Amino acid sequence: MAGEERSSSGTGRLFTGVAWVVLLLGLWLWGREITDVPSGLSAPTTGDAAAVGRPLGVELPQALKPLPAAKPLRIDVPSIRVQAPVVPRGLSPDGAVEAPSYEQAGAVAWYAGGTQPGAAGAAVFVGHVDTESRPAVFFDLSAMRPGDKIWVSRDDGTVAEFTVDDVQVLTRERFDARQAYGVRQAGRAELRLITCGGTFDKARRTYTANVVVSAYLTGQGP
Repeated sequence: MAGEERSSSGTGRLFTGVAWVVLLLGLWLWGREITDVPSGLSAPTTGDAAAVGRPLGVELPQALKPLPAAKPLRIDVPSIRVQAPVVPRGLSPDGAVEAPSYEQAGAVAWYAGGTQPGAAGAAVFVGHVDTESRPAVFFDLSAMRPGDKIWVSRDDGTVAEFTVDDVQVLTRERFDARQAYGVRQAGRAELRLITCGGTFDKARRTYTANVVVSAYLTGQGP
């Protein structure tokens, strides 16, 4: 968040903003075994999800065969100037992914109970949009566009390259965890980057939407 209206209840509201979307997943398999997701997710869905859209003429590369499993260490997103360490997180007692602490607002949390990035399935990364006083790691996440690159450095010495194919702002009222986190194409290695979006609801102390960036594996390097 930015501006004076965002100065109150920073800790509680941001944890809630991150938590409510992932809370819907609970102990769900996070897309590892889901292969059939409704088509058309790259197009706007009136009311329920506003897709940022795919610019005309953008040709996306072919998917690379999934890599052996390896844990993430770092994420680099050049288009939004993100260079951040990745911290593994589990689920809190209420079923939400444990986000990084506010002392680690520049870090990105990876759900360590789910898919490892580069392996088949959908790996889930969560980051704060801001703190009560400054932008956080995923402040510009909604500015990403199809074709943008994401690089994840892994603990086996490889770097997995992902290409963005979909950016959506999903409203809270009709959030569909299966559509947001389910595997888009069976057998692919996919990635989800998630943060708060929409506007801040002061009454509920949470955001009205979430930004979900979807990407798939297209390259590998040392």
